[in-house]
Amino acid sequence: MNGIFAKPWSAVRRSHSFKEIVKALWQANPISKQILGVCSALAVTVQLQTAIVMGLALTLVVACSSLIVSLMRASIPRNIRIIVQVAVIATIVIIADELLKAFMYNLSKELSVFVGLIITNCIVLGRTEAYAMNNPPVRSFVDGLANGLGYASVLVGVAFLRELLGSGRLFGYAVVPEAFYQAGYVNNGLLLLAPGAFIMIGLFAWLEHSLLERK
Repeated sequence: MNGIFAKPWSAVRRSHSFKEIVKALWQANPISKQILGVCSALAVTVQLQTAIVMGLALTLVVACSSLIVSLMRASIPRNIRIIVQVAVIATIVIIADELLKAFMYNLSKELSVFVGLIITNCIVLGRTEAYAMNNPPVRSFVDGLANGLGYASVLVGVAFLRELLGSGRLFGYAVVPEAFYQAGYVNNGLLLLAPGAFIMIGLFAWLEHSLLERK
């Protein structure tokens, strides 16, 4: 075990973890910078609650799959490495889906097939292939966690604005005062449709690129 986890967690946290998380949240965000995982972002961001659960589910899958693949990387034949990675990812996705059905059944019905489709999400397979296959377990776990949080941060931001501006609600509860509607305020129904999600993701990407270029 000392050979696998050669570097103490405290040292990894100081030298690596914080930088990786900041990078995935901002400089190399999977959605707004790498343009990955956009399909699920369009589908599950109508409500803030579903976006949070989907973000947490993908974060769990990508972090755990990166950890397991990294632990196995020395014994995985190169010519079948993709098959092994997909098998690991699929196993963790099935576990996550069953946990959702057991503890959040109604929410799992709302997410429908999108949790299962995490298996084909480019972010998950991309991190296991590009990073976990070439780095030690702790670093791979942190990398997966960071990219999952980066994905989730955009999902939550987009869902917050879509639900608030599109329906005047958050977590299903009305938050826009009735006086606003009486004064002529109208919810933007476009934001509840797929084009609205494209617009919001585009605005997130534009803002990030603009601020990074200015910096």
